[in-house]
Amino acid sequence: MAEKDARSQGRGAQKAQSHRLARMRMHGLKPPPGNAAEPRPRAWVGCGWGRLIFANTYPDAESLAEELRQERPGERDIAFYVRDPHVALAAAPQELFLDPSHAYRLDLSTYRPARRGRRGFVVRRLATRRDAEALNTILDACGMNPIAPDFFWSDRDARAIVAFVAEDAESGEILGGVMGVDHARAFDDPESGCSLWCLAVDPQAPHRGLGETLVRHVAEHFASRGASFLDLSVMHDNTQAIALYDKLGFRRVPVFTIKRKNTINEKLYIGQPPEAALNPYARIIVDEARRRGIGVEILDAEGGFFRLRHGGRAVRCRESLSEFTSAVAMSICDDKTVTRRMVEAAGVRVPAQMIGGDAPARAAFLAEQGAVVVKPARGEQGRGVAVGLTEPGEMEAAVAAARALCPDVLVEQFFEGEDLRLIVIDGRVVAAALRRPARVVGDGRSTIRALIESQSRRRAAATGGESRIPLDAETERCLRAGGFGLEDVAREGAEIAVRRTANLHTGGTIHDVTGETHPVLIDAAIAAARAIDIPVTGIDLMVKSPREPEYVFIEANERPGLANHEPQPTAERFIDLLFPLSMPEAARQARQRLPVTPRR
Repeated sequence: MAEKDARSQGRGAQKAQSHRLARMRMHGLKPPPGNAAEPRPRAWVGCGWGRLIFANTYPDAESLAEELRQERPGERDIAFYVRDPHVALAAAPQELFLDPSHAYRLDLSTYRPARRGRRGFVVRRLATRRDAEALNTILDACGMNPIAPDFFWSDRDARAIVAFVAEDAESGEILGGVMGVDHARAFDDPESGCSLWCLAVDPQAPHRGLGETLVRHVAEHFASRGASFLDLSVMHDNTQAIALYDKLGFRRVPVFTIKRKNTINEKLYIGQPPEAALNPYARIIVDEARRRGIGVEILDAEGGFFRLRHGGRAVRCRESLSEFTSAVAMSICDDKTVTRRMVEAAGVRVPAQMIGGDAPARAAFLAEQGAVVVKPARGEQGRGVAVGLTEPGEMEAAVAAARALCPDVLVEQFFEGEDLRLIVIDGRVVAAALRRPARVVGDGRSTIRALIESQSRRRAAATGGESRIPLDAETERCLRAGGFGLEDVAREGAEIAVRRTANLHTGGTIHDVTGETHPVLIDAAIAAARAIDIPVTGIDLMVKSPREPEYVFIEANERPGLANHEPQPTAERFIDLLFPLSMPEAARQARQRLPVTPRR
């Protein structure tokens, strides 16, 4: 019985092949060569959204991986017909991923066209720039990669690629589109196959059956040219499309697809994000870890605690604070008096300072310096810090406010300038940014209180609730120094400083200056981090300008907010520190060649 079935299947295959050859001869096409023929090696075809790479024409996994590395920015290459996906992934595990898609095949020798056509629209070849632009609008609405309109006239392989659009019969509006690739013409496919790509239908199209009609049109087009089958790739969870393909007679085939890890494909290889509501400082690190295939376990979302796992290593973090930062380093950063002594011993310039003492001693220090800064010895996020004090009375009020937060209060020389934050990770400055105090702009109608409240809402919305301008005594003092009160109405266009400290948490703004920071400032930040012996830190300097060498050290933060420095790669370098093997080999080698202290 088994022999009879095998003979029947063999006769059926021979009959189907005879039909295909007859159709090709009828249309004047050259039949494919015999079994000894080989497809063109290392074949791919540009499709506008990227390249369709025929992986079955590459001699080994290494050459296929190298081809995928040639992907151009903004495009998405697809390697189809991968024979041994596990071997290909092993060739570049940090750069490639197995696409979570299914492959379906329609046998064109047994395909039967629809008995009646759809009404209300027609399917025709894509013919004009307007067609291409309309198709791009639909692709964008469907979350798919757009195609440069010029591709269809300047770069498209007209022999191998065909594009069709569905057009409303009355309005002429483009409602959908599809692309087909002829494998025989693309790479001399001995099996005479073809494939369907880029199927998209306007989500607001009024007509039914657009997707089905477009698929059928491609199938019938290639069947008329003697193709033997039509393949396609569809996301495993696209149930609506899979139902359509089942209806049309497609069948699953064991064909695998590999793509390169890039921003377009990111959602396909990092999985679903954690449901926990993380703050922006934890979220930026967790997202980067997930991009690299590093496991994430949220320990306490509210506090920003999580655990990362990769290659047998597990590291607990609280935002940018990890187990790699020692308790000793944390205690140094926690006490500003200790921080100052440590960095001063390393040659970092620090402002004049006094600790403790009584009111007369502080008044004498103020008279000597002209202006001072008051802050608690322990604290963060700018709480209890008063800047630019020039009167003994306001200085004593600031001392009392700081003492409510910490019994030890520092009085420092006031350095006129700008607040520069430098992020140091693993002995290198990764980002530098000026932090400017909060200010509002008068409109000639609103009170300053209303302007502050409005600005505070905008800052909170832009930072995930991390930045707000407090309406407290320090804000009122800053306003008084400028001759204003909370209920005053400032003239239109007037800029009014409402805080003297530049902390993000008190409404400050951040301005990237990484590419223009003076080497002396970079060296000072690295020296301070080394003195504390801390792998990740935010070093705060007061500077005349980021382009000039003058500075004084202010403090070191053991848990800097990496999200404040985008687009600088702070999260990437943090993950590099924790999991160096998650970097591509080329990046690791390049990093090893860099000096520990970068020079500009």
